[in-house]
Amino acid sequence: MPSLISRTITLPAAKVRSILAIFSLKRFIGILAIGSTAFIVLLTAIDQMIAYYVKDAIYTDLSRLPYRPYGLLLGTSKYVAKGTPNTFYTNRIYAADTLFKRQKIDYLLLSGDNRTLQYNEPRTMARDLRKLGISDEFLFPDYAGFRTLDSIIRAKEIFRAEPMTIITQRFHCERALFIAKYHHIDAVCFVADSPYSASVTRVRESFARILMLWELFREKRPHFLGSPEPLPPPIQRATLSQSSEQ
Repeated sequence: MPSLISRTITLPAAKVRSILAIFSLKRFIGILAIGSTAFIVLLTAIDQMIAYYVKDAIYTDLSRLPYRPYGLLLGTSKYVAKGTPNTFYTNRIYAADTLFKRQKIDYLLLSGDNRTLQYNEPRTMARDLRKLGISDEFLFPDYAGFRTLDSIIRAKEIFRAEPMTIITQRFHCERALFIAKYHHIDAVCFVADSPYSASVTRVRESFARILMLWELFREKRPHFLGSPEPLPPPIQRATLSQSSEQ
């Protein structure tokens, strides 16, 4: 008889524990789903607000792009894998070449990563622009452009490259311009073509914008600054001034 009573008491307790476990799991899944949805909504809202804030400084039509003496070409890897060209890089190079030859800029500041002797974005960009016919006297490397924030701040504080035209893809334009506006830097951006595979990069960009806001909030500074190395004075502005005096 005692064993029967024990079994009668034990079985309901096991069922209760099982029900509670299922309820807790469902509750956890529900909270996780709500949290994930809220995060995605927040991520999208921040992404769109940044895009809207800088939209007036973004140009896709070359004929509407104002003349700026300095072009800031933001670096990226030339290859996505061994022997596979990175179309983002190629399109930025062609856009920079077009702006220079159409006299929308006088000089190009080539800002990128130089993490090793073998990996050197500014050197690679300079080499490819020389192949397109741009002389070294118009090309200035910035070997400490490790991140977009570094490139933008150094363009102003080290190279005195204002007013400037930033050259990169649209999603990158928006983040670069937001940093420039935050630091009161006179900049616009010309959009280089994006490859069809840009969707994955665009998702990653949304997370990069969250990191950007955090770094701006913390007043993050470039890894390296140093003494100013001003770029040469504008060519077209000097030419126009001389013409007006004659």
